[in-house]
Amino acid sequence: MKNSRFHRLHKQYTMILRFLMVFLFSFTISKKNLPIPILRSSLADMAFNGHLTFEKNEHAAKDFGDIYHFMPSAVLYPKSVSDVSSTIKYIFEMGASSELTVAAGGHGHSLAGQAQAYQGVVINMGSLREPEMSFHAEEPPYVDVSAGELWVNILHESLKRGLAPKSWTDYLHLTVGGTLSNAGISGQAFRHGPQINNVYQLQVVTGKGDVVTCSEEQNTDLFYGVLGGLGQFGVITWARIALEPAPKMVKWIRVLYTDFSIFSKDQEHLICSEMSFDYIEGFVIINRTGLLNNWRSSFNAKDPLQASQFNSEGRILYCLEVAKYFDPGKSDLVNQIIDTLLSELNYIQCTLFLSEVSYVDFLDRVHVSEIKLREKGLWEVPHPWLNLLIPRSGIHEFAQEVFGNILADTSNGPVLIYPVNKSRYHSNLLTAKNICFPICYVIFCFNMLYHRWRNRTSMVTPDEDVFYLVAFLSSATPSSTGKDGLEHILTRNRRILRFCEASRLGVKQYLAHYSTQKEWKAHFGTQWEVFSQRKSTYDPLAILAPGQNIFQKAKAFRQEGPQR
Repeated sequence: MKNSRFHRLHKQYTMILRFLMVFLFSFTISKKNLPIPILRSSLADMAFNGHLTFEKNEHAAKDFGDIYHFMPSAVLYPKSVSDVSSTIKYIFEMGASSELTVAAGGHGHSLAGQAQAYQGVVINMGSLREPEMSFHAEEPPYVDVSAGELWVNILHESLKRGLAPKSWTDYLHLTVGGTLSNAGISGQAFRHGPQINNVYQLQVVTGKGDVVTCSEEQNTDLFYGVLGGLGQFGVITWARIALEPAPKMVKWIRVLYTDFSIFSKDQEHLICSEMSFDYIEGFVIINRTGLLNNWRSSFNAKDPLQASQFNSEGRILYCLEVAKYFDPGKSDLVNQIIDTLLSELNYIQCTLFLSEVSYVDFLDRVHVSEIKLREKGLWEVPHPWLNLLIPRSGIHEFAQEVFGNILADTSNGPVLIYPVNKSRYHSNLLTAKNICFPICYVIFCFNMLYHRWRNRTSMVTPDEDVFYLVAFLSSATPSSTGKDGLEHILTRNRRILRFCEASRLGVKQYLAHYSTQKEWKAHFGTQWEVFSQRKSTYDPLAILAPGQNIFQKAKAFRQEGPQR
Protein backbone atom coordinates (compact mmCIF):
# COMPACT_ATOMS: atom_id res chain seq x y z
CA MET A 1 0.00 0.00 0.00
CA LYS A 2 2.84 2.37 0.95
CA ASN A 3 4.69 1.48 -2.27
CA SER A 4 1.60 2.23 -4.33
CA ARG A 5 1.18 5.66 -2.67
CA PHE A 6 4.90 6.37 -3.14
CA HIS A 7 4.67 5.59 -6.88
CA ARG A 8 1.67 7.91 -7.31
CA LEU A 9 3.40 10.75 -5.50
CA HIS A 10 6.57 10.19 -7.50
CA LYS A 11 4.61 10.24 -10.76
CA GLN A 12 2.85 13.49 -9.83
CA TYR A 13 6.13 15.09 -8.77
CA THR A 14 7.75 14.08 -12.07
CA MET A 15 4.89 15.59 -14.11
CA ILE A 16 5.04 18.84 -12.15
CA LEU A 17 8.81 19.02 -12.59
CA ARG A 18 8.51 18.48 -16.35
CA PHE A 19 5.86 21.20 -16.61
CA LEU A 20 8.09 23.65 -14.71
CA MET A 21 11.05 22.83 -16.95
CA VAL A 22 8.99 23.47 -20.10
CA PHE A 23 7.57 26.65 -18.59
CA LEU A 24 11.01 28.00 -17.64
CA PHE A 25 12.50 26.87 -20.93
CA SER A 26 9.87 28.86 -22.83
CA PHE A 27 11.44 32.07 -21.53
CA THR A 28 14.89 31.23 -22.89
CA ILE A 29 13.92 29.52 -26.13
CA SER A 30 14.94 31.17 -29.39
CA LYS A 31 11.99 32.60 -31.27
CA LYS A 32 12.87 30.48 -34.28
CA ASN A 33 11.86 27.42 -32.25
CA LEU A 34 8.75 28.90 -30.67
CA PRO A 35 5.88 26.47 -29.97
CA ILE A 36 2.70 27.43 -31.79
CA PRO A 37 0.83 28.91 -28.76
CA ILE A 38 3.81 31.12 -27.85
CA LEU A 39 4.33 31.95 -31.52
CA ARG A 40 0.73 33.13 -31.74
CA SER A 41 1.26 35.31 -28.72
CA SER A 42 4.40 36.86 -30.20
CA LEU A 43 2.64 37.60 -33.52
CA ALA A 44 -0.33 39.03 -31.66
CA ASP A 45 2.00 41.43 -29.82
CA MET A 46 3.16 42.95 -33.12
CA ALA A 47 1.78 46.36 -34.07
CA PHE A 48 -0.35 46.33 -37.23
CA ASN A 49 -2.43 48.91 -39.03
CA GLY A 50 -4.70 45.98 -39.83
CA HIS A 51 -5.17 42.92 -37.65
CA LEU A 52 -4.43 39.21 -37.20
CA THR A 53 -6.96 36.51 -36.47
CA PHE A 54 -6.15 33.12 -34.97
CA GLU A 55 -9.65 31.69 -34.82
CA LYS A 56 -12.42 30.96 -37.32
CA ASN A 57 -10.04 30.97 -40.29
CA GLU A 58 -11.66 28.08 -42.15
CA HIS A 59 -12.25 30.31 -45.19
CA ALA A 60 -8.47 30.57 -45.66
CA ALA A 61 -8.33 26.78 -46.08
CA LYS A 62 -10.83 26.79 -48.93
CA ASP A 63 -10.60 27.91 -52.54
CA PHE A 64 -12.53 27.70 -55.80
CA GLY A 65 -11.07 24.28 -56.56
CA ASP A 66 -12.50 22.98 -53.27
CA ILE A 67 -10.21 19.93 -53.34
CA TYR A 68 -7.36 20.85 -50.98
CA HIS A 69 -7.91 22.35 -47.53
CA PHE A 70 -4.94 23.40 -45.35
CA MET A 71 -5.67 25.31 -42.15
CA PRO A 72 -3.36 28.24 -41.36
CA SER A 73 -2.33 29.28 -37.86
CA ALA A 74 -3.29 32.88 -38.54
CA VAL A 75 -4.75 35.21 -41.13
CA LEU A 76 -3.40 38.73 -41.56
CA TYR A 77 -5.77 41.46 -42.74
CA PRO A 78 -3.29 44.19 -43.74
CA LYS A 79 -4.17 47.85 -44.05
CA SER A 80 -0.69 48.88 -45.14
CA VAL A 81 2.31 47.49 -46.98
CA SER A 82 4.26 47.68 -43.70
CA ASP A 83 1.83 45.10 -42.26
CA VAL A 84 2.89 42.69 -44.99
CA SER A 85 6.61 43.44 -44.82
CA SER A 86 6.87 43.32 -41.01
CA THR A 87 5.10 39.94 -40.88
CA ILE A 88 7.35 38.38 -43.50
CA LYS A 89 10.48 39.93 -42.00
CA TYR A 90 9.55 38.59 -38.56
CA ILE A 91 9.17 35.06 -39.93
CA PHE A 92 12.36 35.38 -41.99
CA GLU A 93 14.32 36.38 -38.88
CA MET A 94 13.18 33.17 -37.16
CA GLY A 95 15.60 31.36 -39.42
CA ALA A 96 15.57 28.08 -41.28
CA SER A 97 14.56 25.88 -38.37
CA SER A 98 11.13 27.49 -38.14
CA GLU A 99 8.48 25.82 -40.29
CA LEU A 100 6.24 28.88 -40.45
CA THR A 101 5.33 29.97 -43.99
CA VAL A 102 3.33 32.75 -45.64
CA ALA A 103 0.80 32.71 -48.49
CA ALA A 104 -0.82 35.71 -50.14
CA GLY A 105 -4.51 35.06 -50.68
CA GLY A 106 -6.67 37.01 -53.09
CA HIS A 107 -10.34 36.37 -53.81
CA GLY A 108 -10.11 32.63 -53.22
CA HIS A 109 -10.02 31.41 -56.81
CA SER A 110 -7.00 29.12 -56.70
CA LEU A 111 -7.69 25.58 -57.83
CA ALA A 112 -5.45 23.36 -55.73
CA GLY A 113 -4.54 25.10 -52.47
CA GLN A 114 -1.91 27.33 -54.09
CA ALA A 115 -2.84 30.29 -51.84
CA GLN A 116 -3.03 28.27 -48.62
CA ALA A 117 -0.39 27.84 -45.89
CA TYR A 118 -0.69 24.85 -43.58
CA GLN A 119 -0.10 26.08 -40.01
CA GLY A 120 1.33 29.24 -41.51
CA VAL A 121 0.08 32.78 -42.11
CA VAL A 122 -2.29 33.66 -44.94
CA ILE A 123 -2.30 37.33 -45.94
CA ASN A 124 -5.77 38.40 -47.02
CA MET A 125 -4.79 40.80 -49.81
CA GLY A 126 -8.35 41.95 -50.31
CA SER A 127 -8.11 44.06 -47.16
CA LEU A 128 -5.07 45.97 -48.50
CA ARG A 129 -6.29 49.22 -50.03
CA GLU A 130 -2.94 50.99 -50.18
CA PRO A 131 -2.46 52.85 -52.45
CA GLU A 132 -5.87 54.12 -53.44
CA MET A 133 -6.67 53.65 -57.12
CA SER A 134 -4.91 56.49 -58.97
CA PHE A 135 -5.31 57.26 -62.68
CA HIS A 136 -2.82 59.03 -64.93
CA ALA A 137 -4.11 60.19 -68.31
CA GLU A 138 -0.80 61.17 -69.90
CA GLU A 139 0.54 59.01 -72.73
CA PRO A 140 0.68 56.16 -72.19
CA PRO A 141 -2.21 56.17 -69.68
CA TYR A 142 -2.03 53.92 -66.62
CA VAL A 143 -3.57 53.25 -63.23
CA ASP A 144 -1.84 52.48 -59.92
CA VAL A 145 -3.79 49.94 -57.88
CA SER A 146 -3.44 47.81 -54.80
CA ALA A 147 -2.67 44.18 -55.61
CA GLY A 148 -5.78 43.19 -53.67
CA GLU A 149 -8.05 45.18 -55.99
CA LEU A 150 -10.48 43.28 -58.19
CA TRP A 151 -10.25 43.70 -61.95
CA VAL A 152 -13.97 44.35 -62.14
CA ASN A 153 -13.55 47.40 -59.88
CA ILE A 154 -10.72 48.70 -62.04
CA LEU A 155 -12.97 48.31 -65.08
CA HIS A 156 -15.79 50.38 -63.59
CA GLU A 157 -13.50 53.12 -62.28
CA SER A 158 -11.45 53.39 -65.47
CA LEU A 159 -14.57 53.58 -67.67
CA LYS A 160 -15.58 56.74 -65.81
CA ARG A 161 -12.51 58.27 -67.46
CA GLY A 162 -13.06 56.70 -70.87
CA LEU A 163 -10.24 54.21 -70.31
CA ALA A 164 -9.83 50.49 -69.62
CA PRO A 165 -7.04 47.94 -69.13
CA LYS A 166 -5.92 46.28 -72.37
CA SER A 167 -5.87 42.61 -71.43
CA TRP A 168 -8.39 40.65 -69.37
CA THR A 169 -9.24 37.29 -67.93
CA ASP A 170 -12.63 35.78 -68.73
CA TYR A 171 -13.69 36.22 -65.10
CA LEU A 172 -13.15 39.69 -63.62
CA HIS A 173 -13.72 39.04 -59.91
CA LEU A 174 -10.05 38.20 -59.39
CA THR A 175 -7.31 40.23 -57.73
CA VAL A 176 -4.57 42.02 -59.63
CA GLY A 177 -1.84 40.27 -57.64
CA GLY A 178 -3.39 36.87 -58.27
CA THR A 179 -3.57 37.10 -62.05
CA LEU A 180 -0.16 38.77 -62.40
CA SER A 181 1.36 35.93 -60.37
CA ASN A 182 0.12 33.50 -63.01
CA ALA A 183 -0.23 35.29 -66.37
CA GLY A 184 -3.80 36.40 -67.08
CA ILE A 185 -4.83 34.93 -70.43
CA SER A 186 -8.07 35.33 -72.36
CA GLY A 187 -9.42 36.12 -75.80
CA GLN A 188 -7.55 39.45 -76.00
CA ALA A 189 -4.12 37.83 -75.51
CA PHE A 190 -3.57 37.41 -79.27
CA ARG A 191 -3.85 41.18 -79.54
CA HIS A 192 -2.31 42.61 -76.37
CA GLY A 193 -0.51 39.65 -74.86
CA PRO A 194 -1.40 38.33 -71.38
CA GLN A 195 -1.91 40.65 -68.43
CA ILE A 196 1.72 40.25 -67.36
CA ASN A 197 2.63 42.01 -70.63
CA ASN A 198 0.55 45.03 -69.70
CA VAL A 199 2.01 46.13 -66.38
CA TYR A 200 4.62 48.89 -66.15
CA GLN A 201 5.74 48.70 -62.53
CA LEU A 202 5.27 46.66 -59.36
CA GLN A 203 5.86 47.00 -55.65
CA VAL A 204 6.91 43.69 -54.12
CA VAL A 205 7.63 42.45 -50.60
CA THR A 206 10.30 39.75 -50.91
CA GLY A 207 10.70 36.65 -48.78
CA LYS A 208 13.11 38.63 -46.60
CA GLY A 209 10.52 41.31 -45.88
CA ASP A 210 12.18 43.91 -48.12
CA VAL A 211 9.87 46.33 -49.94
CA VAL A 212 11.11 46.74 -53.52
CA THR A 213 9.83 48.78 -56.46
CA CYS A 214 10.61 47.11 -59.75
CA SER A 215 10.05 47.56 -63.49
CA GLU A 216 11.78 46.89 -66.80
CA GLU A 217 14.27 49.61 -65.87
CA GLN A 218 14.60 49.10 -62.10
CA ASN A 219 15.26 45.82 -60.26
CA THR A 220 14.45 44.09 -63.53
CA ASP A 221 15.24 40.54 -62.44
CA LEU A 222 12.69 40.70 -59.63
CA PHE A 223 10.16 42.37 -61.94
CA TYR A 224 10.35 39.60 -64.53
CA GLY A 225 10.56 36.90 -61.89
CA VAL A 226 7.41 37.96 -60.05
CA LEU A 227 5.36 38.15 -63.25
CA GLY A 228 4.04 34.62 -63.66
CA GLY A 229 6.20 33.64 -60.67
CA LEU A 230 3.46 31.81 -58.73
CA GLY A 231 4.14 33.94 -55.66
CA GLN A 232 7.58 32.39 -55.14
CA PHE A 233 9.74 35.51 -55.02
CA GLY A 234 7.57 38.10 -53.33
CA VAL A 235 4.11 39.34 -52.52
CA ILE A 236 2.90 41.90 -55.04
CA THR A 237 1.44 44.84 -53.11
CA TRP A 238 0.65 47.29 -55.91
CA ALA A 239 0.86 47.44 -59.68
CA ARG A 240 0.90 50.05 -62.45
CA ILE A 241 -1.48 48.77 -65.14
CA ALA A 242 -1.48 49.91 -68.79
CA LEU A 243 -4.71 51.49 -70.06
CA GLU A 244 -6.17 52.36 -73.46
CA PRO A 245 -9.24 54.28 -74.72
CA ALA A 246 -12.31 52.19 -73.91
CA PRO A 247 -15.10 51.33 -76.35
CA LYS A 248 -18.73 51.44 -75.25
CA MET A 249 -20.33 48.60 -77.21
CA VAL A 250 -19.52 45.09 -78.46
CA LYS A 251 -20.71 42.99 -81.38
CA TRP A 252 -20.60 39.43 -80.00
CA ILE A 253 -20.67 36.54 -82.48
CA ARG A 254 -20.75 32.72 -82.43
CA VAL A 255 -20.50 30.23 -85.28
CA LEU A 256 -20.07 26.45 -85.44
CA TYR A 257 -17.79 23.98 -87.21
CA THR A 258 -17.81 20.20 -87.49
CA ASP A 259 -14.26 19.85 -88.85
CA PHE A 260 -11.47 20.65 -86.38
CA SER A 261 -8.94 21.33 -89.13
CA ILE A 262 -11.14 24.02 -90.67
CA PHE A 263 -11.98 25.44 -87.25
CA SER A 264 -8.34 25.74 -86.14
CA LYS A 265 -7.28 27.11 -89.54
CA ASP A 266 -9.84 29.90 -89.23
CA GLN A 267 -8.80 30.67 -85.66
CA GLU A 268 -5.13 30.90 -86.65
CA HIS A 269 -6.04 33.04 -89.65
CA LEU A 270 -7.83 35.52 -87.39
CA ILE A 271 -5.08 35.85 -84.78
CA CYS A 272 -2.50 36.53 -87.49
CA SER A 273 -4.56 38.86 -89.70
CA GLU A 274 -3.78 42.56 -89.73
CA MET A 275 -7.52 43.28 -89.70
CA SER A 276 -9.28 41.10 -87.16
CA PHE A 277 -11.65 40.95 -84.22
CA ASP A 278 -10.82 42.32 -80.77
CA TYR A 279 -11.50 39.04 -78.95
CA ILE A 280 -11.11 35.47 -80.22
CA GLU A 281 -11.91 32.31 -78.29
CA GLY A 282 -13.60 28.98 -78.95
CA PHE A 283 -15.36 25.99 -77.37
CA VAL A 284 -15.59 22.27 -77.89
CA ILE A 285 -19.16 20.98 -77.63
CA ILE A 286 -19.80 17.23 -77.55
CA ASN A 287 -23.20 15.56 -77.64
CA ARG A 288 -25.31 18.56 -76.64
CA THR A 289 -29.02 18.53 -77.43
CA GLY A 290 -30.70 21.78 -78.54
CA LEU A 291 -27.49 23.78 -78.55
CA LEU A 292 -28.59 26.58 -80.87
CA ASN A 293 -31.93 26.86 -79.17
CA ASN A 294 -30.09 27.53 -75.90
CA TRP A 295 -28.17 30.34 -77.56
CA ARG A 296 -31.37 32.22 -78.37
CA SER A 297 -31.60 33.57 -74.83
CA SER A 298 -28.54 35.77 -75.50
CA PHE A 299 -28.04 35.77 -79.27
CA ASN A 300 -30.07 36.26 -82.43
CA ALA A 301 -29.77 33.84 -85.34
CA LYS A 302 -28.80 35.37 -88.66
CA ASP A 303 -31.10 32.82 -90.34
CA PRO A 304 -33.64 31.64 -87.72
CA LEU A 305 -35.32 29.10 -90.00
CA GLN A 306 -32.12 27.33 -90.99
CA ALA A 307 -30.79 27.48 -87.45
CA SER A 308 -33.93 25.79 -86.12
CA GLN A 309 -33.23 22.79 -88.36
CA PHE A 310 -29.65 22.28 -87.16
CA ASN A 311 -29.12 19.17 -85.03
CA SER A 312 -26.31 19.11 -82.46
CA GLU A 313 -27.15 15.86 -80.71
CA GLY A 314 -24.46 13.17 -80.82
CA ARG A 315 -21.97 15.40 -82.65
CA ILE A 316 -18.57 16.92 -81.89
CA LEU A 317 -18.85 20.63 -82.66
CA TYR A 318 -16.41 23.51 -82.44
CA CYS A 319 -17.68 26.99 -81.64
CA LEU A 320 -15.75 30.07 -82.72
CA GLU A 321 -16.58 33.01 -80.47
CA VAL A 322 -15.42 36.47 -81.52
CA ALA A 323 -16.17 40.08 -80.67
CA LYS A 324 -15.67 43.50 -82.24
CA TYR A 325 -15.65 46.66 -80.12
CA PHE A 326 -17.22 49.94 -81.28
CA ASP A 327 -18.86 53.17 -80.17
CA PRO A 328 -22.44 54.32 -80.76
CA GLY A 329 -22.82 55.84 -84.20
CA LYS A 330 -20.34 53.40 -85.71
CA SER A 331 -22.65 50.38 -85.86
CA ASP A 332 -23.07 50.35 -89.65
CA LEU A 333 -19.35 50.76 -90.14
CA VAL A 334 -18.43 47.94 -87.79
CA ASN A 335 -21.05 45.69 -89.42
CA GLN A 336 -19.24 46.14 -92.74
CA ILE A 337 -15.96 45.17 -91.13
CA ILE A 338 -17.55 42.12 -89.50
CA ASP A 339 -19.09 41.01 -92.79
CA THR A 340 -15.65 41.25 -94.42
CA LEU A 341 -14.01 39.23 -91.68
CA LEU A 342 -16.72 36.55 -91.64
CA SER A 343 -16.57 36.20 -95.43
CA GLU A 344 -13.02 34.86 -95.04
CA LEU A 345 -14.14 32.03 -92.75
CA ASN A 346 -15.57 28.58 -93.47
CA TYR A 347 -18.10 28.03 -90.70
CA ILE A 348 -21.53 26.38 -91.05
CA GLN A 349 -23.57 29.26 -92.44
CA CYS A 350 -26.84 28.53 -90.62
CA THR A 351 -25.10 28.62 -87.22
CA LEU A 352 -24.25 32.34 -87.28
CA PHE A 353 -25.56 33.99 -84.11
CA LEU A 354 -25.03 37.63 -83.13
CA SER A 355 -25.59 39.86 -80.12
CA GLU A 356 -24.95 43.49 -79.26
CA VAL A 357 -24.09 44.30 -75.64
CA SER A 358 -22.29 46.95 -73.64
CA TYR A 359 -18.55 46.65 -73.15
CA VAL A 360 -19.07 46.12 -69.41
CA ASP A 361 -21.66 43.37 -69.92
CA PHE A 362 -19.40 41.57 -72.36
CA LEU A 363 -16.33 41.61 -70.14
CA ASP A 364 -18.30 40.65 -67.01
CA ARG A 365 -20.32 37.95 -68.78
CA VAL A 366 -19.09 35.06 -66.61
CA HIS A 367 -20.36 36.79 -63.48
CA VAL A 368 -23.89 36.47 -64.86
CA SER A 369 -23.41 32.72 -64.99
CA GLU A 370 -21.96 32.78 -61.48
CA ILE A 371 -25.11 34.43 -60.11
CA LYS A 372 -27.31 31.79 -61.73
CA LEU A 373 -25.15 28.94 -60.43
CA ARG A 374 -25.08 30.38 -56.92
CA GLU A 375 -28.87 30.55 -56.94
CA LYS A 376 -28.95 26.84 -57.76
CA GLY A 377 -26.25 25.97 -55.20
CA LEU A 378 -23.89 24.88 -57.98
CA TRP A 379 -21.08 27.42 -57.58
CA GLU A 380 -19.38 26.29 -54.38
CA VAL A 381 -18.62 22.78 -55.57
CA PRO A 382 -15.30 21.10 -56.48
CA HIS A 383 -13.74 22.44 -59.68
CA PRO A 384 -11.12 19.97 -60.94
CA TRP A 385 -10.01 22.21 -63.80
CA LEU A 386 -7.27 21.28 -66.22
CA ASN A 387 -5.63 24.06 -68.26
CA LEU A 388 -3.16 23.11 -70.98
CA LEU A 389 -0.95 25.05 -73.38
CA ILE A 390 -0.52 22.93 -76.49
CA PRO A 391 1.94 23.65 -79.33
CA ARG A 392 0.42 24.23 -82.73
CA SER A 393 2.28 21.21 -84.12
CA GLY A 394 0.50 18.89 -81.69
CA ILE A 395 -3.00 20.33 -81.55
CA HIS A 396 -4.49 18.08 -84.25
CA GLU A 397 -3.17 14.89 -82.64
CA PHE A 398 -4.44 16.14 -79.30
CA ALA A 399 -7.88 16.96 -80.67
CA GLN A 400 -8.22 13.63 -82.42
CA GLU A 401 -7.48 11.61 -79.27
CA VAL A 402 -8.97 13.76 -76.53
CA PHE A 403 -12.08 15.10 -78.25
CA GLY A 404 -12.56 11.95 -80.28
CA ASN A 405 -11.92 9.26 -77.64
CA ILE A 406 -11.27 10.44 -74.09
CA LEU A 407 -13.99 13.09 -73.77
CA ALA A 408 -17.42 11.47 -74.00
CA ASP A 409 -19.34 14.74 -73.58
CA THR A 410 -18.97 18.27 -72.24
CA SER A 411 -21.81 18.17 -69.74
CA ASN A 412 -19.53 18.76 -66.73
CA GLY A 413 -18.49 22.21 -67.90
CA PRO A 414 -17.19 24.18 -70.89
CA VAL A 415 -14.05 23.24 -72.79
CA LEU A 416 -12.28 26.32 -74.12
CA ILE A 417 -9.85 26.25 -77.03
CA TYR A 418 -8.12 29.10 -78.83
CA PRO A 419 -4.64 29.94 -80.16
CA VAL A 420 -2.25 32.77 -79.32
CA ASN A 421 1.00 33.85 -80.94
CA LYS A 422 3.69 34.91 -78.48
CA SER A 423 6.01 36.11 -81.25
CA ARG A 424 3.72 38.99 -82.14
CA TYR A 425 0.92 40.88 -80.55
CA HIS A 426 -0.59 44.14 -81.68
CA SER A 427 0.05 47.57 -80.23
CA ASN A 428 -1.81 50.78 -81.08
CA LEU A 429 -4.57 48.84 -82.74
CA LEU A 430 -7.23 50.17 -85.02
CA THR A 431 -10.72 50.36 -83.63
CA ALA A 432 -14.06 51.38 -85.04
CA LYS A 433 -13.56 54.74 -83.32
CA ASN A 434 -10.92 56.04 -85.73
CA ILE A 435 -11.34 54.29 -89.06
CA CYS A 436 -13.00 55.13 -92.33
CA PHE A 437 -13.97 52.12 -94.39
CA PRO A 438 -12.72 51.08 -96.95
CA ILE A 439 -9.38 52.86 -96.39
CA CYS A 440 -9.24 51.35 -92.91
CA TYR A 441 -6.78 48.70 -94.05
CA VAL A 442 -4.29 51.37 -95.07
CA ILE A 443 -4.65 53.27 -91.78
CA PHE A 444 -4.54 50.01 -89.86
CA CYS A 445 -1.26 48.90 -91.39
CA PHE A 446 0.23 52.34 -90.73
CA ASN A 447 -0.71 52.27 -87.06
CA MET A 448 0.21 48.65 -86.43
CA LEU A 449 3.18 47.76 -84.24
CA TYR A 450 4.15 44.23 -83.31
CA HIS A 451 5.85 43.03 -80.15
CA ARG A 452 6.86 39.71 -78.67
CA TRP A 453 5.52 38.54 -75.34
CA ARG A 454 7.93 39.31 -72.53
CA ASN A 455 10.27 36.33 -72.61
CA ARG A 456 12.08 36.86 -69.29
CA THR A 457 9.05 36.35 -67.06
CA SER A 458 8.51 33.18 -65.04
CA MET A 459 5.54 32.10 -67.16
CA VAL A 460 6.11 28.72 -68.83
CA THR A 461 4.84 28.26 -72.39
CA PRO A 462 5.49 25.67 -75.13
CA ASP A 463 8.59 26.17 -77.25
CA GLU A 464 6.60 27.11 -80.36
CA ASP A 465 5.40 30.67 -80.94
CA VAL A 466 1.83 29.64 -81.76
CA PHE A 467 0.14 27.50 -79.14
CA TYR A 468 -3.40 26.76 -77.98
CA LEU A 469 -4.99 27.21 -74.60
CA VAL A 470 -7.27 24.23 -73.95
CA ALA A 471 -9.17 24.53 -70.67
CA PHE A 472 -11.39 21.81 -69.23
CA LEU A 473 -13.51 23.85 -66.81
CA SER A 474 -15.35 21.05 -65.06
CA SER A 475 -17.61 21.19 -62.03
CA ALA A 476 -18.08 18.09 -59.90
CA THR A 477 -21.26 17.12 -58.11
CA PRO A 478 -20.50 16.64 -54.39
CA SER A 479 -20.75 13.03 -53.16
CA SER A 480 -21.43 11.72 -56.65
CA THR A 481 -19.69 8.51 -57.74
CA GLY A 482 -20.86 8.83 -61.35
CA LYS A 483 -19.36 10.57 -64.35
CA ASP A 484 -20.16 13.96 -62.77
CA GLY A 485 -18.25 13.04 -59.60
CA LEU A 486 -14.84 14.37 -58.58
CA GLU A 487 -12.94 11.11 -58.88
CA HIS A 488 -14.31 10.42 -62.38
CA ILE A 489 -13.24 13.86 -63.61
CA LEU A 490 -9.81 13.64 -61.97
CA THR A 491 -9.30 10.22 -63.58
CA ARG A 492 -10.20 11.72 -66.95
CA ASN A 493 -7.75 14.57 -66.39
CA ARG A 494 -4.97 12.10 -65.54
CA ARG A 495 -5.76 10.15 -68.70
CA ILE A 496 -5.43 13.33 -70.78
CA LEU A 497 -2.10 14.16 -69.13
CA ARG A 498 -0.78 10.62 -69.67
CA PHE A 499 -1.64 10.88 -73.35
CA CYS A 500 0.17 14.23 -73.63
CA GLU A 501 3.26 12.81 -71.95
CA ALA A 502 3.29 9.59 -73.96
CA SER A 503 2.81 11.47 -77.23
CA ARG A 504 5.59 13.97 -76.41
CA LEU A 505 3.49 16.87 -77.65
CA GLY A 506 5.44 19.46 -75.64
CA VAL A 507 2.39 20.43 -73.60
CA LYS A 508 2.70 22.74 -70.59
CA GLN A 509 0.15 23.14 -67.84
CA TYR A 510 -1.25 26.56 -66.98
CA LEU A 511 -2.28 27.10 -63.34
CA ALA A 512 -0.34 23.90 -62.75
CA HIS A 513 -0.34 21.72 -59.64
CA TYR A 514 2.37 19.12 -59.05
CA SER A 515 3.23 16.90 -56.09
CA THR A 516 7.01 16.78 -56.40
CA GLN A 517 9.87 19.10 -57.23
CA LYS A 518 10.92 16.64 -59.94
CA GLU A 519 7.64 17.33 -61.73
CA TRP A 520 8.14 21.07 -61.33
CA LYS A 521 11.63 20.81 -62.80
CA ALA A 522 10.19 19.03 -65.82
CA HIS A 523 7.52 21.73 -66.07
CA PHE A 524 10.04 24.58 -66.09
CA GLY A 525 12.55 22.73 -68.26
CA THR A 526 15.41 25.06 -69.21
CA GLN A 527 13.84 27.83 -67.11
CA TRP A 528 14.34 25.88 -63.87
CA GLU A 529 17.88 27.11 -63.20
CA VAL A 530 16.83 30.77 -63.42
CA PHE A 531 13.67 30.09 -61.40
CA SER A 532 15.62 28.31 -58.67
CA GLN A 533 18.29 31.02 -58.58
CA ARG A 534 15.63 33.68 -58.16
CA LYS A 535 14.15 31.71 -55.27
CA SER A 536 17.49 31.55 -53.49
CA THR A 537 17.94 35.31 -54.03
CA TYR A 538 14.54 36.68 -53.05
CA ASP A 539 13.13 33.98 -50.74
CA PRO A 540 16.12 31.93 -49.54
CA LEU A 541 14.19 30.25 -46.70
CA ALA A 542 11.28 29.27 -48.96
CA ILE A 543 8.79 31.13 -46.78
CA LEU A 544 6.44 32.23 -49.55
CA ALA A 545 3.62 30.41 -51.37
CA PRO A 546 4.08 26.93 -49.86
CA GLY A 547 0.80 25.79 -51.41
CA GLN A 548 2.46 25.67 -54.83
CA ASN A 549 4.56 22.79 -53.46
CA ILE A 550 7.65 23.80 -55.44
CA PHE A 551 10.12 24.37 -52.59
CA GLN A 552 10.06 23.06 -49.02
CA LYS A 553 10.99 25.51 -46.28
CA ALA A 554 14.42 24.92 -44.69
CA LYS A 555 15.20 22.34 -47.35
CA ALA A 556 15.10 24.55 -50.38
CA PHE A 557 18.82 24.98 -51.00
CA ARG A 558 20.64 22.66 -48.61
CA GLN A 559 21.53 19.84 -50.96
CA GLU A 560 20.63 21.04 -54.43
CA GLY A 561 19.93 24.21 -56.26
CA PRO A 562 22.18 27.23 -56.62
CA GLN A 563 23.87 28.71 -53.59
CA ARG A 564 24.01 32.40 -52.92
